[in-house]
Amino acid sequence: MNEKHKLNDKFDPKEFEDRLYRDWETKGYFRPSDDKTKEPYCIMMPPPNVTGKLHMGHALDDTIQDILIRYKRMRGYRTLWLPGTDHAAISTEMKVVQKLKAEGKSKEDLGRDGFLEEAWAWTKEYGGIIQKQQRKLGCSCDWERNRFTLDEGMSDAVLEQFIKLYEKGLIYKGKRMVNWCTSCNTSISDAEVEYK
Repeated sequence: MNEKHKLNDKFDPKEFEDRLYRDWETKGYFRPSDDKTKEPYCIMMPPPNVTGKLHMGHALDDTIQDILIRYKRMRGYRTLWLPGTDHAAISTEMKVVQKLKAEGKSKEDLGRDGFLEEAWAWTKEYGGIIQKQQRKLGCSCDWERNRFTLDEGMSDAVLEQFIKLYEKGLIYKGKRMVNWCTSCNTSISDAEVEYK
Protein backbone atom coordinates (compact mmCIF):
# COMPACT_ATOMS: atom_id res chain seq x y z
CA MET A 1 0.00 0.00 0.00
CA ASN A 2 1.23 3.50 -0.81
CA GLU A 3 2.43 5.36 2.35
CA LYS A 4 0.53 8.46 1.25
CA HIS A 5 -2.83 6.64 1.52
CA LYS A 6 -2.06 4.59 4.63
CA LEU A 7 -4.67 4.96 7.38
CA ASN A 8 -3.66 5.51 11.00
CA ASP A 9 -4.32 2.74 13.51
CA LYS A 10 -6.43 5.13 15.63
CA PHE A 11 -8.98 7.75 14.71
CA ASP A 12 -7.53 11.21 15.37
CA PRO A 13 -10.03 14.03 14.73
CA LYS A 14 -7.37 16.70 15.38
CA GLU A 15 -5.85 15.85 12.01
CA PHE A 16 -8.76 17.21 10.03
CA GLU A 17 -11.68 18.66 12.09
CA ASP A 18 -10.34 22.22 12.57
CA ARG A 19 -9.08 22.41 8.97
CA LEU A 20 -12.38 21.10 7.59
CA TYR A 21 -14.49 23.48 9.70
CA ARG A 22 -12.35 26.49 8.68
CA ASP A 23 -12.73 25.43 5.04
CA TRP A 24 -16.54 25.22 5.35
CA GLU A 25 -16.66 28.63 7.04
CA THR A 26 -14.32 30.25 4.49
CA LYS A 27 -16.37 28.91 1.58
CA GLY A 28 -19.55 30.36 3.13
CA TYR A 29 -21.38 27.06 3.56
CA PHE A 30 -23.14 28.37 6.69
CA ARG A 31 -24.41 31.60 5.13
CA PRO A 32 -27.94 31.78 3.69
CA SER A 33 -28.32 31.51 -0.07
CA ASP A 34 -28.83 34.74 -2.04
CA ASP A 35 -31.58 33.00 -4.04
CA LYS A 36 -34.76 34.83 -2.94
CA THR A 37 -36.95 32.21 -4.65
CA LYS A 38 -36.00 29.66 -1.98
CA GLU A 39 -38.18 29.40 1.09
CA PRO A 40 -36.43 30.88 4.16
CA TYR A 41 -35.79 28.95 7.36
CA CYS A 42 -34.22 30.68 10.36
CA ILE A 43 -33.20 29.70 13.87
CA MET A 44 -32.17 32.36 16.37
CA MET A 45 -29.80 30.65 18.77
CA PRO A 46 -30.97 31.05 22.36
CA PRO A 47 -27.84 32.94 23.40
CA PRO A 48 -25.69 31.30 26.06
CA ASN A 49 -24.62 33.59 28.90
CA VAL A 50 -21.05 34.87 28.85
CA THR A 51 -20.67 33.85 32.51
CA GLY A 52 -18.67 30.74 31.78
CA LYS A 53 -18.36 27.83 29.40
CA LEU A 54 -20.87 25.63 27.62
CA HIS A 55 -22.36 22.69 29.52
CA MET A 56 -24.10 19.51 28.37
CA GLY A 57 -27.46 21.27 28.06
CA HIS A 58 -25.95 23.79 25.62
CA ALA A 59 -24.31 20.95 23.67
CA LEU A 60 -27.64 19.09 23.39
CA ASP A 61 -29.55 22.23 22.39
CA ASP A 62 -26.90 23.25 19.83
CA THR A 63 -26.86 19.73 18.38
CA ILE A 64 -30.64 19.70 17.89
CA GLN A 65 -30.58 23.13 16.25
CA ASP A 66 -27.67 22.10 14.03
CA ILE A 67 -29.51 18.97 12.89
CA LEU A 68 -32.59 21.06 12.01
CA ILE A 69 -30.63 23.74 10.15
CA ARG A 70 -28.51 21.22 8.19
CA TYR A 71 -31.60 19.20 7.27
CA LYS A 72 -33.37 22.30 5.94
CA ARG A 73 -30.19 23.42 4.16
CA MET A 74 -29.97 20.05 2.40
CA ARG A 75 -33.66 20.33 1.45
CA GLY A 76 -32.90 23.56 -0.43
CA TYR A 77 -34.18 26.15 2.03
CA ARG A 78 -32.47 29.54 2.43
CA THR A 79 -31.26 28.79 5.95
CA LEU A 80 -29.88 31.09 8.61
CA TRP A 81 -28.76 29.95 12.03
CA LEU A 82 -28.08 33.23 13.80
CA PRO A 83 -25.58 32.90 16.66
CA GLY A 84 -25.15 35.13 19.65
CA THR A 85 -24.29 35.47 23.31
CA ASP A 86 -26.12 37.09 26.19
CA HIS A 87 -24.56 39.55 28.63
CA ALA A 88 -26.40 38.06 31.65
CA ALA A 89 -25.64 41.24 33.56
CA ILE A 90 -26.50 40.06 37.06
CA SER A 91 -24.66 36.72 36.75
CA THR A 92 -21.72 38.35 34.97
CA GLU A 93 -21.48 40.98 37.69
CA MET A 94 -21.39 38.22 40.32
CA LYS A 95 -18.62 36.35 38.46
CA VAL A 96 -16.53 39.50 38.01
CA VAL A 97 -16.99 40.44 41.69
CA GLN A 98 -15.83 36.92 42.68
CA LYS A 99 -12.79 37.23 40.39
CA LEU A 100 -11.91 40.63 41.86
CA LYS A 101 -12.33 39.30 45.41
CA ALA A 102 -9.89 36.46 44.63
CA GLU A 103 -7.43 39.13 43.45
CA GLY A 104 -7.92 41.13 46.68
CA LYS A 105 -9.92 43.89 44.97
CA SER A 106 -13.51 45.10 45.05
CA LYS A 107 -15.70 46.83 42.51
CA GLU A 108 -15.76 49.88 44.77
CA ASP A 109 -11.93 50.02 44.54
CA LEU A 110 -12.17 50.16 40.73
CA GLY A 111 -15.04 52.61 40.44
CA ARG A 112 -17.72 52.43 37.77
CA ASP A 113 -15.45 52.80 34.72
CA GLY A 114 -12.84 50.38 36.06
CA PHE A 115 -15.50 47.80 36.89
CA LEU A 116 -17.09 48.15 33.44
CA GLU A 117 -13.67 47.59 31.90
CA GLU A 118 -13.28 44.37 33.94
CA ALA A 119 -16.81 43.25 32.96
CA TRP A 120 -16.13 43.83 29.23
CA ALA A 121 -12.81 41.94 29.51
CA TRP A 122 -14.70 39.02 31.13
CA THR A 123 -17.35 39.13 28.41
CA LYS A 124 -14.74 39.10 25.64
CA GLU A 125 -12.83 36.19 27.21
CA TYR A 126 -15.79 33.95 28.01
CA GLY A 127 -17.87 34.89 24.98
CA GLY A 128 -14.86 33.87 22.86
CA ILE A 129 -14.48 30.55 24.71
CA ILE A 130 -18.16 29.72 24.17
CA GLN A 131 -17.92 30.35 20.43
CA LYS A 132 -14.72 28.28 20.14
CA GLN A 133 -16.57 25.45 21.87
CA GLN A 134 -19.53 25.80 19.50
CA ARG A 135 -17.17 25.64 16.51
CA LYS A 136 -15.57 22.49 18.00
CA LEU A 137 -19.08 21.01 18.20
CA GLY A 138 -19.42 21.76 14.47
CA CYS A 139 -22.25 24.29 14.83
CA SER A 140 -23.05 25.52 11.32
CA CYS A 141 -23.97 29.10 12.31
CA ASP A 142 -23.45 32.15 10.12
CA TRP A 143 -20.66 33.52 12.35
CA GLU A 144 -20.40 36.69 10.27
CA ARG A 145 -23.79 37.72 11.71
CA ASN A 146 -22.91 36.93 15.32
CA ARG A 147 -24.70 39.19 17.81
CA PHE A 148 -24.23 40.12 21.46
CA THR A 149 -27.19 41.35 23.49
CA LEU A 150 -25.44 44.67 24.22
CA ASP A 151 -24.59 45.34 20.56
CA GLU A 152 -25.78 48.62 19.05
CA GLY A 153 -29.52 48.46 18.41
CA MET A 154 -30.20 45.26 20.36
CA SER A 155 -31.45 46.99 23.53
CA ASP A 156 -33.66 49.26 21.43
CA ALA A 157 -35.26 46.20 19.79
CA VAL A 158 -35.93 44.61 23.19
CA LEU A 159 -37.44 47.82 24.54
CA GLU A 160 -39.66 48.14 21.47
CA GLN A 161 -40.99 44.60 21.97
CA PHE A 162 -41.64 45.15 25.68
CA ILE A 163 -43.63 48.29 24.86
CA LYS A 164 -45.70 46.40 22.24
CA LEU A 165 -46.38 43.54 24.68
CA TYR A 166 -47.33 46.04 27.42
CA GLU A 167 -49.69 47.91 25.07
CA LYS A 168 -51.40 44.59 24.24
CA GLY A 169 -51.82 43.89 27.97
CA LEU A 170 -49.60 40.82 27.80
CA ILE A 171 -47.09 42.05 30.38
CA TYR A 172 -47.74 44.12 33.46
CA LYS A 173 -46.06 45.38 36.58
CA GLY A 174 -46.88 43.34 39.63
CA LYS A 175 -45.52 42.35 43.02
CA ARG A 176 -43.23 39.35 43.18
CA MET A 177 -40.42 38.00 45.28
CA VAL A 178 -36.87 38.67 44.09
CA ASN A 179 -33.53 37.36 45.27
CA TRP A 180 -31.73 40.29 46.88
CA CYS A 181 -28.02 40.16 47.64
CA THR A 182 -27.28 42.15 50.79
CA SER A 183 -23.56 42.46 49.99
CA CYS A 184 -23.97 43.50 46.32
CA ASN A 185 -27.14 45.54 46.95
CA THR A 186 -28.74 44.18 43.80
CA SER A 187 -31.07 41.42 42.70
CA ILE A 188 -29.46 38.13 41.70
CA SER A 189 -30.54 35.15 39.63
CA ASP A 190 -31.83 31.86 41.05
CA ALA A 191 -28.53 30.25 39.97
CA GLU A 192 -26.66 32.40 42.52
CA VAL A 193 -28.96 31.62 45.48
CA GLU A 194 -28.13 29.08 48.20
CA TYR A 195 -31.42 27.88 49.69
CA LYS A 196 -31.57 26.98 53.38
